[in-house]
Amino acid sequence: MTKLDRRDFLLGSAAMLAAGASASAAPASKFAQRRPGFGAAATLWDLQADPRLGEAISTYCTQIVPVLELKWPMLRPDAHTFAFERADAILDFARQNDLTMRGHALAWYHDIPDWTKQIKHAKGVERAFVDHIGTVVSYYKDKLTSWDVVNEPIPDNPRSPKDRRDTFWTQHLGDRWIALAFRTAAAADPFVKLAINEYDIESAKDSFIAKRAAYRNLIMDLLDQGVPLHAVGLQSHLHAELDIDTHGLAEFVTELRSWGLEVLVTELDVDDQKLTGNPAERDAIVAKRVDDLLSAISTSGPVRSILTWGLSDRYSWINGTFARKDKQPNRPLPLDGEFKPKPFMDVISKFTKDVEAAQRSIHLSPTGRGRILRSNPGEGPRHSVRPEPLTRITSSMRSDLSLRER
Repeated sequence: MTKLDRRDFLLGSAAMLAAGASASAAPASKFAQRRPGFGAAATLWDLQADPRLGEAISTYCTQIVPVLELKWPMLRPDAHTFAFERADAILDFARQNDLTMRGHALAWYHDIPDWTKQIKHAKGVERAFVDHIGTVVSYYKDKLTSWDVVNEPIPDNPRSPKDRRDTFWTQHLGDRWIALAFRTAAAADPFVKLAINEYDIESAKDSFIAKRAAYRNLIMDLLDQGVPLHAVGLQSHLHAELDIDTHGLAEFVTELRSWGLEVLVTELDVDDQKLTGNPAERDAIVAKRVDDLLSAISTSGPVRSILTWGLSDRYSWINGTFARKDKQPNRPLPLDGEFKPKPFMDVISKFTKDVEAAQRSIHLSPTGRGRILRSNPGEGPRHSVRPEPLTRITSSMRSDLSLRER
């Protein structure tokens, strides 16, 4: 592997990104357009290739998250290397443009480097797992606002609320890999916010409802073990043809907040491949799905952090994965392919106004415990003391859900 000179790499990346956006050169009116708590995912490749993307992120957003640059394959080309250069370049972009950055993702069933699969024994797998999480979180200590520690731990069609996804980590470490990931991350940075993250729990469909029940069961189990879990990520990769389960989702979020957890929207976009109609008609339905989602989550309090998985349709993973039969581009994000805002962005503006009002009223933590270390425009205050885990055993937790095939 050709080793990069970190200084040259970062200087080159910073120069390219600065051509698209620079906080020092930005007029005050530009920052006035920012949506408090709103952010977007981006790859370094796209930021470097198209200055309009960096300009749009610095105009509309207060936070950013790398799509690929903090995942195992890019960080760990081999067992002996931690390649932080690309993630560092995005962090530099964030700092130059007065953005915060969150981390994604420390442990995931997908995209595991081939070298890990050559490890023969459980002790070796655990050593590599703990070393990776501890090293990465320590490296970014006090630099990021939060981490998706465990990503997508629930199978798509759980047979019961106790089902967990079968992963490389499960095969070697059992179900304890999830708690181990959180405890390792917390030991490396006691003050960063630690989140679990999952998709396909938002819509009114049996498989989504079943997955939400399993997600709830896992969260409850982790808290009852005293695992340092602080936030729950709702990825919100929505399907435009499916209604949002507004009642069920609102109840779920209200319950999570009653347990002392923050709720984050982490990867919002809307796949419109199954919609008919012209772009304006499709955009209206997409905006309605987003409004329904955020309305449900806001029932018990403002959504302090909303991240879309990309900002412009031009750089959405959906167009490369879920092609429309009519060959028209999918329109999943707040800005179109020419970086013009769509009704989706109007919905974001509506809900981030609530965040701005809530932030002005914050003086103590939501639980009233602990000293605020700093307030992040993306995700609210952090605290030097975490609430003790609560025990929440009710009769409804014992009922099994009748599950049907997706």
